[in-house]
Amino acid sequence: MVYAIVRTGGRQEKVSVGDFVTMNRVPGGAGSTLELPALLLVDGDKITTAAKDLAKVKVTAEILEDLRGPKIVIQKFKNKTGYKKRQGHRQELTKVKITSIA
Repeated sequence: MVYAIVRTGGRQEKVSVGDFVTMNRVPGGAGSTLELPALLLVDGDKITTAAKDLAKVKVTAEILEDLRGPKIVIQKFKNKTGYKKRQGHRQELTKVKITSIA
């Protein structure tokens, strides 16, 4: 089984060909391709971690859609002072499909 650990928006994801990954928003529209930097490559029994070997590895992905995550409610409250604050947030996300690891 071939898989790679890639860096996507400050996080690391384990991906193989055909996987769908949701990551922080990246520039580009639906249908465009994206190249992700590999941090580790496992090809059967062989594990590649050297930086000079990983520079040759290309993990390509196709952008499927831009979407937004679930609503997160942030509430702050201080007792006996009348201070209340309520705020919401929805993270901007991109869904991609891994097309090749070479």
